[in-house]
Amino acid sequence: MSQTHARPGPKSNEWFERAQKFTPGGVNSPARAFNGVGGGAPAFIDHAKGAWITDVDGNDYVDYVGSFGPMILGHADPRVVEAVQTQAAKGLSFGAPTGLEVQLAELITEMVASIESVRMVNSGTEAAMTAVRLSRGYTGRKKILKFAGNYHGHVDALLVNAGSGALTLGIPGSPGVPESVVADTLVATYNDLDSARQAFEQHGDDIACVMVEPVAGNMNCVPPVDGFLEGLRTLCTDYGALLVFDEVMTGFRVHPGCAQAYFGVTPDVTALGKIVGGGMPVGAVGGPAEVMKTLAPTGPVYQAGTLSGHPLGMAAGIATLEQIRGGAVHQAIEPQLDKLLAGLNERAQKHGVPFLTQSAGAMFGMFFTEAKTITRFDEVAACDLDAFSRFFHGLLDNGVYLAPAAFEAAFISRAHDDAAIQATLEAADKAFAAVAAG
Repeated sequence: MSQTHARPGPKSNEWFERAQKFTPGGVNSPARAFNGVGGGAPAFIDHAKGAWITDVDGNDYVDYVGSFGPMILGHADPRVVEAVQTQAAKGLSFGAPTGLEVQLAELITEMVASIESVRMVNSGTEAAMTAVRLSRGYTGRKKILKFAGNYHGHVDALLVNAGSGALTLGIPGSPGVPESVVADTLVATYNDLDSARQAFEQHGDDIACVMVEPVAGNMNCVPPVDGFLEGLRTLCTDYGALLVFDEVMTGFRVHPGCAQAYFGVTPDVTALGKIVGGGMPVGAVGGPAEVMKTLAPTGPVYQAGTLSGHPLGMAAGIATLEQIRGGAVHQAIEPQLDKLLAGLNERAQKHGVPFLTQSAGAMFGMFFTEAKTITRFDEVAACDLDAFSRFFHGLLDNGVYLAPAAFEAAFISRAHDDAAIQATLEAADKAFAAVAAG
């Protein structure tokens, strides 16, 4: 984009210039780069509190990234910070079991009905990778079924870019992923149960698992249509495959019992991340004890990690889930999200901008489209991406921070009070005006 923007400022630009000399693209995750919104330096963040983040130039932003999901309590929640500081004073890591691992596992099994046993890992990617290996080891089958537009981390076998075709055999989604690695990965269309049924009709005896985001959050926010998750549950049961919910994003965010409680569909295996670590790098895999005992040392499926069950992450996770489990956090967020989405839609209509919002629990999405609903990846791709870029920069210039891509969900926290919502809507009024102006 050629126009000049007020934010970020000179210090962010200086840090970005330095970063590009030592880090590919100047960022440690492509999701942080501004390539999808016209390029330029991203805002380098100095600190955060509650619903607000502050960059190195002193610019404040209402934050709807929330570290891409974990910060459901808001940034620097006092109980989480205290728990981490207390543990840090005792030691950072031991390479031996701690009671904190047990406490967090107990909390997870208490809150998530389908989970009886948990293995801690260090990221959502690692959780997804472990869930696939566990499923293959438990069933003795090779193939896995995933959905176009669902992202499960940068696991080779799951990094398949198949577009929106009904059923596509594995085509690598990135250089560096050999075709042989994804040869047993099947890709169906999200929210299209017939495409999944077709996969089972062709390969059902060799499908180890179906892996699905119960709410797709990596093609913006796309909830499941009625009957989709229920149909996957039936297919897996009928064919003897495991149903794996990737709840790295949705886990504890859409409901205290995760998306599976929100939608009333029970998976066999659940991959967790983000909120489960309270902002620290934590992931987890859980399910029935019968399935989980397939993992070493009780079973033949090997999985290990030097920093798995890291004490600081366990402390942060416990302090976070203890506040979530009663439901008060989600109850506080719901009316705030309703006000935010109603206000955004009202301002879009005022400026004559085609605009759609979708949500599930405490996550939401924004689409620049005439469509009344978005259910699949090709519909997301057909939205006006240029309009999103103008909207993104209009918000950024006026103190609101979104993920710099039209394909990312947005997240709200308990800390988004009336002042944060009002500041957002005032910025949005200006941003929609910029979109309308073209």
